[in-house]
Amino acid sequence: MRMRSFMDLNSTKVRLLLLVIAITSCNAVKRVGEDELLLTKNFIYADSVKVTNEDIHSLIFQKPNSTLLGYPLRLNLYNLAKKNPDSSFQAWLHKKEKREKRLTSILSKKQVDRLGESFLVKGASVWLKNIGEAPTIVDTTKARRSLQRLNAYYKSKGYFNNSTTYELDSSARSKRAIMNYRLDLGKPYLIDSISTQIASPALDSIQKKNNDNTFIKPGQRIDLENFNSERERLTNLFRNNGIHNFQESSISYDLIGDTTKIGNNQKLDILLNIENLKKRTDNNLTTSEYKVHTFKKINIYTNYLFNNGQDSLKKVDYKDYTIYYHRKLRFKPKTLTDAVFLSKDSIYREIDRIRTYRQITNLNTFKYPNIEFVEDSTQSELTTNIYLSPKPRYSLGTDFDVTHSNIQFLGLAFSPSLQARNLFKGAENLSISGRINLGASKDPDIVDNRFFNLLEFGGDINLNLPRLWFPFVNTSRIIPNYMLPKTNISIGTSFQQNIGLDKQTFNTVLGYNWSPTDFKKLTAELINVQFVRNVNPDRFFSVYENTFENLDEIADNYETEASLADYYETTSDETDPTLIIPEGTTGFINAILNEEVSASEDDYDDISSIEERRKRLTENNLIFASNFTFNKNNKQGITDNSFYKFRWKLESAGNLLSGISSFIPFNKNEDDKLLVFNVPFSQYVKTEFDFIKHWSFSGTNVLAFRSFFGIAVPYGNSDNIPFVRSYFAGGSNDNRAWLPYSLGPGKTEDVNDFNEANLKLAFNLEYRFPIVGDIKGALFADAGNIWNVLDNVKDENATFDSLADLGDIALGTGFGLRYDFTYFVFRLDMGFKTYNPAEESSKRWFRDYNLSNGVFNIGINYPF
Repeated sequence: MRMRSFMDLNSTKVRLLLLVIAITSCNAVKRVGEDELLLTKNFIYADSVKVTNEDIHSLIFQKPNSTLLGYPLRLNLYNLAKKNPDSSFQAWLHKKEKREKRLTSILSKKQVDRLGESFLVKGASVWLKNIGEAPTIVDTTKARRSLQRLNAYYKSKGYFNNSTTYELDSSARSKRAIMNYRLDLGKPYLIDSISTQIASPALDSIQKKNNDNTFIKPGQRIDLENFNSERERLTNLFRNNGIHNFQESSISYDLIGDTTKIGNNQKLDILLNIENLKKRTDNNLTTSEYKVHTFKKINIYTNYLFNNGQDSLKKVDYKDYTIYYHRKLRFKPKTLTDAVFLSKDSIYREIDRIRTYRQITNLNTFKYPNIEFVEDSTQSELTTNIYLSPKPRYSLGTDFDVTHSNIQFLGLAFSPSLQARNLFKGAENLSISGRINLGASKDPDIVDNRFFNLLEFGGDINLNLPRLWFPFVNTSRIIPNYMLPKTNISIGTSFQQNIGLDKQTFNTVLGYNWSPTDFKKLTAELINVQFVRNVNPDRFFSVYENTFENLDEIADNYETEASLADYYETTSDETDPTLIIPEGTTGFINAILNEEVSASEDDYDDISSIEERRKRLTENNLIFASNFTFNKNNKQGITDNSFYKFRWKLESAGNLLSGISSFIPFNKNEDDKLLVFNVPFSQYVKTEFDFIKHWSFSGTNVLAFRSFFGIAVPYGNSDNIPFVRSYFAGGSNDNRAWLPYSLGPGKTEDVNDFNEANLKLAFNLEYRFPIVGDIKGALFADAGNIWNVLDNVKDENATFDSLADLGDIALGTGFGLRYDFTYFVFRLDMGFKTYNPAEESSKRWFRDYNLSNGVFNIGINYPF
């Protein structure tokens, strides 16, 4: 009986589901007239082969209504709107004889008219139409225009005799139609021979010497794209070989032959035409030969605002350049000339002009420069004028933020800054910034009764040099200036009060970065020093509550021991005694580890592990590291949705100090670790690989993939990785089914308040699609975990010992909404634990896969 009831219930649900599908399906043609058809799909067939290329499909004028995962959401939203809300309201108003009079007496005539314009009566329909999408009604006129486009496209690919037609596959009953575009391409035309007709001897000579890389070759199929590529190649070739004023419009092609001929010998001869330079003066069009230009003189105006006349400016000659300035020259001549890649007596090269623009901008001292080229009477020599406008030498800035987090219910942040440009006349830029954060917290462990009882303050000093600075080395020979080299020297410090263990940090960096190409960037930090001092290590068990609960739970087994009685307390609202922080926790741990009290082997191991973690997180850290990072991507611009990014980083810490210790004796602590300033320095090697790939589909649909591998191996003076250099899993930019620091390590689950380890694997896959207007959607799958490896952690559930531990990789899936504000994207994701390695083997899949256990993550911009 129960089985039948269950089956009946399921049958009812299926019927309801089918009914909903039928209703929404019928709703799609609600606005389709009797003699109209709703366009549902477009198909293109070239020689009976289905065409899937999105670029070709974009040539069709009429597109079917957009869908969200196959469902025409915007069309149905449009259909929900009233067709004529004004007429509907008037019909309702006059349906009953006295309705208008009664409403007028209650509201007044003016308010009744406003009611007709209100959101509920009219505004909702207007809004639904705005965010919705009107049905795409089949229009044969547009279909014929699409055929013309398709015909022209395939002609550009060499199919000059292609023929096109369309077929309408429709059903009058369903009011839907599929449009089939059919093309009979025929045989393509091929290139038989290539000849040239170049008016200017200079161009002819350059073209003949550099014809190996041409995009047009005999035997190729005629393709307009190759002709355009060749036109661009020749333009760049001429402009980088002295022809500064070359016009791309001077290049044209003639196709010689019969394009109506059909047969086996469909070949055409190509004639490349390059005409002379055309100039229009006083409504007259004149022509002249192109000539190779060399630089006769190069002038640099350091402040063109004062360039009202040569007499008001002073000048200085430096090497082959003349520098003009007003009153006093504020820049070292070498700084200015090193940023200019145009040389006297050399030929003009477009790449040198571009590099000059980029390097002057890279100085961050001038506004966007202006470069002028003036021909002499022979039209073969150039005078170059470079006009610069300095930015203000000093500028002030402030930032103010209001924040909220799980640590503070109210936070105020204030950050003043001062920037000084061209500090030593070499375009050096100094930035001094400070920050102060005031927070209000209700944490009962904070004894400060003031409203703002959290405090963090600090400051940074940054010096940027537009070159690679290294003592006694001419780095410009190794890394030329066109690679936009920079040196960054920074010193910073911060102090915390009533936040965690009240850390005090000091850091300093000497780093370099440069870009060999537009798609590659390299960063090297020769010195990266970070010192972390924990001011209140006794607050450990108050801050790390999970760790305290684990210790207190073990301590419950020993509360009857008389020697441990002083370590417990019983609060008024609890009957179970708890350990006193910090006296009780310290005393209890020492009593167990010193075997003053007999404990089980498991309890002893657990307490030993807790104590090791306490020591690690409360000890002061000195990290003296160097690192190198390589970045590469092929993204062409902000609208490019098909690209990849690759990042590789290598970091090494402690080797220099370890080498110094071989001839300078360092003190050691009780664990035989070398000390610098009474702090054991960290020693490890760390590497990371990060790869991102995006594929663009129809419209703005994008499939994004990310893979990450990182490992940090301690050795020498360390048996673990500092907390600030370790890995964590979970959060809005990682596995979104887990909160930050809550995933792993390995099979463990929320063992500590902040779970971290020294090995990480992560894989992310996300499908992004438009929903309505600026609202986007996403479906995602995040996989990965963290493990301990080659360090002092012995827990088998948390360590990576063999490939079998790859079974600990967690899987989270979910969906998200994004709103595009143009300058940034606001993101809300909801993730579900699809595979949780911390559960028992039989309960790992879909254990928490329901709305009540979903994890929400808020983020700014896309996660990868």
